[in-house]
Amino acid sequence: MYNFKFKNPVKILFGKGQIAKIAEELPTDKKILLTYGGGSIFKNGVYDQVKAATKGLDIIEFGGIEPNPHYETLMKAIELVKAEKVGYLLSVGGGSVLDGTKFIAASALYEGNEPWDICAKRSQVSITKAVPIGSVITLPATGSEMNGNAVINRVETQEKLAFDSPAVMPQFSVLDPEVIFSLPERQVANGIVDAFIHVVEQYLTFPVNSPLQDRFAEGILHTLVEEGPKVLANRNDYEAAANFMWSATMALNGLIGMGVPQDWATHMIGHELTAYHGIDHARTLAIVLPGIMHIRRKDKQDKLLQYGERIWNITEGTVDERIDQTIAKTIAFFESVGIKTTLPDYEVPAETITRIANRFEQRGFKLGEKADIGPKEIQLILEDRI
Repeated sequence: MYNFKFKNPVKILFGKGQIAKIAEELPTDKKILLTYGGGSIFKNGVYDQVKAATKGLDIIEFGGIEPNPHYETLMKAIELVKAEKVGYLLSVGGGSVLDGTKFIAASALYEGNEPWDICAKRSQVSITKAVPIGSVITLPATGSEMNGNAVINRVETQEKLAFDSPAVMPQFSVLDPEVIFSLPERQVANGIVDAFIHVVEQYLTFPVNSPLQDRFAEGILHTLVEEGPKVLANRNDYEAAANFMWSATMALNGLIGMGVPQDWATHMIGHELTAYHGIDHARTLAIVLPGIMHIRRKDKQDKLLQYGERIWNITEGTVDERIDQTIAKTIAFFESVGIKTTLPDYEVPAETITRIANRFEQRGFKLGEKADIGPKEIQLILEDRI
C-alpha cells in the first residue's frame, strides 16, 4: 500500500429529521446565500424544512443551477455573492447544485482574472480560500457532500472540466434518506450507477497489497447491488434508502482511495459525452466503463478477476472467459436498473468518437492509473461501445 495523507473535516448529520438542526451549524453573523436547482425542493418539502430551520437568519436565494452546472449560470451567482457581501453558502439539492456552489465559493475569492481557469488550468491554479459551505443533499450519487471535488460545464465551449480543493469541502452536510422517497426512477438509477463507478475507479486498477481498502470498496459495491434495486422497487423503504445514501457518500469521501492507485479515465471520457451531447453523467459512465474493462483487460487483469470473483461470483473458465463474464455481469447490472450502456442507445454519432480523441490529443495529457491511455486508446474504448 502506498504512503498517504488523509483528512476529512466534513461533519455529517445523518438520518430523518436532521434538516431541522442546520441552524446549529450556520453562522448568525453572516449573510447566507441559499443555492438550489430547478425547483424540486419546493415539491418535496425540503425547501419548507430548510426555511423553517433557518428562520431569523439573513438569507438570500439563488436558484436554477442546472444538472451538470453551467459556468454561465454560476457566474451570475458569483456576482450576487460579491454584491451582497455573502459570507456563507448553503447548498440544497443534489451533487450538481453542490458542485456549482463549490465553484461559486472558490471563484468569489479568486484573485485571477478568469474564474474558468480554476478548471481549465487546474494544475496551475491553487485554491487556498473559499466562502464557507454547508449542504443539504437531496440526491445520493456524487459524494460531493463529503469531498472537495466539483465538475463544471461550460456551454459556450462544450467543455466539462473538474477542479478540487480542500478549501471547498463543506463544513457540514445533511443526509436525510427520506428525501429519496420523492425521487423519480431516473435519478435513483443514475445515483446507483454513479456511486458504483466511483468505487470502481478507485478499485479496478492493479494490486498494491491493500486488502482493507479492497474490502471497503467491495463492501460498498455489494451494498449498492443489494440495496439499489430495493430503493427502485419501493421508494418508501427507509432502511434501503439509508443504506444507499451512505454508500454513495462513502464511495467518494476519500477513504477507499487512500494508499491505492486510482483510474478516473471513465469519468474523464464520460465528461466529454456530456459536454457534446448532454447525456446524464451516470449514463456516460455506464457507456464508457465496459469499454475500459475490455480494452484494458491485460493491464487490469488481476483486479478484474478479483472483482469478478468477489462481486459476481465468477470463478470458472479461462482468464479471458472470466473477464468477459465479469464485463457482461456489470453491463447486466446497469441495465437492470434502467441504464443503457452503448453509444447507439443515446444516438451518439460515430464522429463524436474522433472529436473526443482529438480533444485529448490537443490537451496533451493521458488518462488512467498508469497515465498511458491516450487518444488512440480512447478511440478504441469508445469504438467498443458502438
